[in-house]
Amino acid sequence: MTQSKFVHGVVMQGHQIASGMAKDSPYPGGSVSLQMPFFKALGLDLTGYFPGTLNISVAPAQFRMLNPAYCFEKVAWIAGFNAETFSFAECTVWFSGKAYQGFVYYPHPETKTQHFHDASLLEVICQPIKGVHYGNKVRLEYLPEQISLS
Repeated sequence: MTQSKFVHGVVMQGHQIASGMAKDSPYPGGSVSLQMPFFKALGLDLTGYFPGTLNISVAPAQFRMLNPAYCFEKVAWIAGFNAETFSFAECTVWFSGKAYQGFVYYPHPETKTQHFHDASLLEVICQPIKGVHYGNKVRLEYLPEQISLS
């Protein structure tokens, strides 16, 4: 395994669908909380992680998934929607001198029907981070064999 790398980023507001905080969210409690049991059954236990995503802009860098730690294909996690493919790359979010374990969460756009993000915005599912707000600077530690940032 290669040595981890770091990139600085800024916490941004996303669509708030993953957490269920959007007023027009079609998913009670958020999409991530509904997906977590499916991920657990497939081998990724996210118990203790925040049931939403931390959106981190690494602009002008662009993100690309390479060899994720987990890839789950055609997950039918909710009735009435197409099955989706999800990849997860291990990461650590550093904020105020503390480390929070997590995963870069990547719903594959070719299987996703809505709520797309720019390639410079990473969605991260991680341990709850006390005091983090939109506009805060964070440092993301990642494995270059799992994702590329360039």
